[in-house]
Amino acid sequence: MAVDATLKALRDATGVSIMQCKKALEEAGGDIEKAKTILRKASTTLASKKAERSLGAGVAAAYTHAGGSVVGAVILACETDFVSRNEEFQKLAYDIAMHVAAMNPRFRSRDDVTDDEMQALRESFEQEVQNVPEAARVRAREGKVDGFLRENVLLEQPFVKDPTTTVRILLDSAVQKFGEKIELVRFERLSVK
Repeated sequence: MAVDATLKALRDATGVSIMQCKKALEEAGGDIEKAKTILRKASTTLASKKAERSLGAGVAAAYTHAGGSVVGAVILACETDFVSRNEEFQKLAYDIAMHVAAMNPRFRSRDDVTDDEMQALRESFEQEVQNVPEAARVRAREGKVDGFLRENVLLEQPFVKDPTTTVRILLDSAVQKFGEKIELVRFERLSVK
């Protein structure tokens, strides 16, 4: 594959600027998958650098599942109206709303889990690890708690449209793409059942 075609393929797959794609491809020796990994790491670093910026704009998006029995809604915030009016940003909010409708997360991040909820989780899993040798019991219980949280914390769930990435990685990639702090402020899931 020619360099231009490889660069275009990486740009199309990630939506990241051509210069960042070119730099990642050079660092990866022309390997697209390695370049994607490099860009993913760069997006995480960039997102942490922009974490202190203030949010002044955003978009509310909702997804209604076929039949109208489930609705997922999110508020996705960013720094400027310029980004919030961007069609790709609005699609990202819609896709996350679809994810919420499909996956039914209980918490936005681990920070949203209260101490009382953590204690209740530990107590509920204590019964399941009674047959584990005492020396490994605490580690087994904490592993079950961690697994439960990975399944129920929105930012840690595998994204419904691409299970190889999480919602947090999706948001970090959007920070890299749009050049602004982006944060999922709130989500709701409503269901008839």
